[in-house]
This record gives sequence, C-alpha cells and structure tokens, in this order.
Amino acid sequence: MVVSDPPAAGQAEKQLINYRTENGVALIELNDPPANAYSYEMNRQLDEAILKARMDEAVHVLVLTGAGDKFFSAGANIRMLSSVDPTFKYYFCLHANETLLRLENTPKLVIAAINGHCVGGGLEIALAADIRLARKDSGKIGLPEVNLGVLPGTGGTQRLARLVGKSKGIELMVTASTFGFERAKELGIVNELLEHDNFMPAVMEYALRFCPPHKASKAVGRIKRAVQSGWEIPLESGLALERENQQLLFESEDAKEGLAAYVEKRPPTFTAK
Repeated sequence: MVVSDPPAAGQAEKQLINYRTENGVALIELNDPPANAYSYEMNRQLDEAILKARMDEAVHVLVLTGAGDKFFSAGANIRMLSSVDPTFKYYFCLHANETLLRLENTPKLVIAAINGHCVGGGLEIALAADIRLARKDSGKIGLPEVNLGVLPGTGGTQRLARLVGKSKGIELMVTASTFGFERAKELGIVNELLEHDNFMPAVMEYALRFCPPHKASKAVGRIKRAVQSGWEIPLESGLALERENQQLLFESEDAKEGLAAYVEKRPPTFTAK
C-alpha cells in the first residue's frame, strides 16, 4: 500500500520534501531539483517528515533520497547563505544539527539512497543515516567546503572523522577531495553500491528486509539506539544501555516469536509488536 501526504499547514508554500509510505518504509525525498540544495525552509520540512515517520507505528525504516537523477543533494543553498547575516547562519546550522540528531536518535533504521552527486551538506545529511547505498557511476561525493573559506558545518567534521578516522577525515576535508562512489565504498563512507538501472526499486527491496515479517524491526531499532547512544560513552555505561534495550525487547511479542521459532526449527514471522 502507498500513502502520499500533502504538505502540512503552515509550512513553506513550495513543497521541498516529498513524503510517502510504502509497506512499512517512509520515503523522504529532498525536492528542489536540479541540485536539491537545502534551505531553512527545506530543513523545517525535513524535520517534520522525520517526526512524522518516527511517530508512525506502521513505519519501520526511513529512506532518504534526492529528487531527479543528478543529485542526492549539493548541500546548503549558497545563494541563500550569501544573502543572510552571520546570526541567521549560526541558527541555520544549529537547526540542521538538531534535525540530523533527531534522525540519528529515532529508533528506526535510516538508509540514505544516494542517487547522484552527494557533496557538502548533502553528504552531511547522508552521514547521519545508518546505512548508505549509492547508485553506481552516478556522481561524486565529498566535503569541499574549505574552497568556500568555511568548514563542513552540518556535522561533517564530526561524523566523517568518526567514520573514516581522524587523520583521513582531516585530509579529505582540507584537500576538498571529491571522488566517485567506488572510492567512497573503499573508505567505508558508502556501505553498498547498487546498479544504476532500477536503483530505487533495489533500495526499497533492501529496506524491506528490515521490516516485518522478515525482521524484528523493534530489535533493529534498538540495535541502532544502543550503538548511536553508546559508541562514545564508557564501556560500562554502554553495556548498561545495551541491557536496558535488551530488556525492552525481551518483553516484546517478536522476541517470544523469535525464540519459539528457533526451538521449533521454523522461520519466524515478526509483527513489530
């Protein structure tokens, strides 16, 4: 079943985020082609879409992608940034940080479907996803903000360094390197490369693996939360967090089903309950 949603009342007149749900997957599309560069208005709509997917019990996986065939996103709208004062720029970055943290804190798997060029703030959005799938031979990826005299200000300095290592992260950012998706996979920035043709159907097929009845989506979400919240705290605290998440899962119907199916030597059928 596919459900499409109109823009919420009070948002910017132009619909900059497309949102729909399909078989337990929320598809969130950055919609300002050709470059899908984001503005404050787009980020507000993105924030609303993340909250909508978070609160929808029928949604188990979020997929982020870009409208069109050329760009996932080219990052922040440079014309917009050049026309506003430093205070606005600061709050713009603060709101973007909060939005992407909300994405990371949502206990549902988030997949970035990188369908084209993914540079600057576009990569910063993708880095806040849990898994990144890229369409083969479809564009470049990188954080070249130093060429503008600024730094990657939507989490790039923090998330990229944590992903590829401190020294390599600094190198990639200070050299303004942009490179193909094959290299991004070698560096661990991209998890998987999918064929150019039928990219989005393949992404949706991938996302459905983590939805019921195939997977216990609550367990998937709690694995994500344990990792996201625990990776930079002391081990003992992380283990406590892990136990608390495990206890929540032990009380679920899916845990009962998974254990029973194992004992009975049959495939489990999960219901996200």
